[in-house]
Amino acid sequence: MNDPIDLIRRQVSDLHQELVRYQLVVWTAGNVSARVPGEDLMVIKPSGVSYDELTPEAMIVCDLDGKVVEGAHSPSSDTAAHAYVYRHLPEVGGVVHTHSTYACAWAARGEAVPCVLTAMADEFGAEIPVGPFALIGDDSIGRGIVDTLRDHRSPAVLMKSHGVFTVGKDAKAAVKAAVMCEDVARTVHISRQLGEPLPIAQAHIDALNHRYQHVYGQQSAAR
Repeated sequence: MNDPIDLIRRQVSDLHQELVRYQLVVWTAGNVSARVPGEDLMVIKPSGVSYDELTPEAMIVCDLDGKVVEGAHSPSSDTAAHAYVYRHLPEVGGVVHTHSTYACAWAARGEAVPCVLTAMADEFGAEIPVGPFALIGDDSIGRGIVDTLRDHRSPAVLMKSHGVFTVGKDAKAAVKAAVMCEDVARTVHISRQLGEPLPIAQAHIDALNHRYQHVYGQQSAAR
């Protein structure tokens, strides 16, 4: 397990179970991928394989053009989208796709989730934006993700009529963003049943986001 690819395979396999744990996926939908540090490679789940059957050995190693380098199965149907993100956003180390219920409801409306909660300001620093409609199978979805998130604080995008894609410094961070995306999408939806949610001033959003990203949690000894 000292091989960096083996380590990433195990991490990606384990993180798929978090999608199930937080009820972000059904059947075989959804996927997690991770960039292999120092290599032009990524690891992603195989297409159409049950979550119960996912193991580190089942994960597929692809190059950043989406071509299989190692693995016994076909890679996820979203491989081209993930690969496009890695090629064009070098700071991204993990990508996640889910069809979580409440976030998908916003995507079906083509409507961004407004930043009306401090938890949203913390994690997303802005609204959760909507990306363009795109068909599965080539890098069209990846282009939409990159075009939407490149100059946006949010690590999550709602691809119109499709679902959630999130990015992060690593795969764990991207999974966290997917979990938080569904949580706030649900809460804001419920809030709208009671009336119009109250906006948060941009200056407060900025302050909350800065604190969460740079102060919150356990800091290194050097800080």
